[in-house]
Amino acid sequence: MSIPAERLWRGIGTALSFSAFGLGGLLLGLFAAPLLLLVRDPQRRQRAARRLIQYGFRAFIGLMKLLGVADYRIDGLEKLHRPGLLVLANHPSLIDVIYLVAYTAEADCIVNGALARNPFTRGPIRMAGYITNSEPEAVLAAAQRSLAAGKSLILFPEGTRTSPQRAIKFRRGGANIALRTHTAITPVLIRCTPTTLTKGEPWYHIPPSRIQMHLRVLDDVAVNRDETQPAGQQARHLTLWLSDYFNKELEHFSHERDPRFIAGTEADDYRNA
Repeated sequence: MSIPAERLWRGIGTALSFSAFGLGGLLLGLFAAPLLLLVRDPQRRQRAARRLIQYGFRAFIGLMKLLGVADYRIDGLEKLHRPGLLVLANHPSLIDVIYLVAYTAEADCIVNGALARNPFTRGPIRMAGYITNSEPEAVLAAAQRSLAAGKSLILFPEGTRTSPQRAIKFRRGGANIALRTHTAITPVLIRCTPTTLTKGEPWYHIPPSRIQMHLRVLDDVAVNRDETQPAGQQARHLTLWLSDYFNKELEHFSHERDPRFIAGTEADDYRNA
């Protein structure tokens, strides 16, 4: 069976895009990082590194659009331009973080430790000073410092990429950070159509049509900390509520996942408890 010309071209475009991404990461680590060492002030050096990564991600997004690999839309983009945000998002695809980092002001990230060891990504991660998910207490302390400095922290509370057709079930990291730092949560819904680059799916599995990334930034969710309750119990209640909240919002936003909740995630609205 012959491959349609349009799909074949998107396969070539995907290969070119990922090659450019990998090469860009290597070049940043080999050349940009040493040059940035000339900036003596650590804060200015880190800001410059993150701005460079942001521009690089925007160029990558533009390249995928130019080659017909992926298009995108962001509803409520202006909300991401505010400082000091705690952005929590679902994680349907390998590339969704690129869109968030590209368009969030002063973006900081909590990244998998394996990426900090990958030769294509370790240079930019170290250069930008992104937080790696090593010890939980170390992550919480780094998150506190980042938010206190006015940076915006991007986190995927599922801990891994979303499984298609399954409801979301968050881990407690995002809730712990929100409660510990008294920071409102900025929820972002992400829809990837058709599903692609999910967990375990290689880049060369070309979807049947061009990727459409659709991000929707919702209104902030205020976090109320109750000093009379144990911190762990509050984090559990907030995590359950956030899981249900994202599932309900995604049910309206996307028809790609089963709206039924996983047993044990139903939670009362902790804000009205």
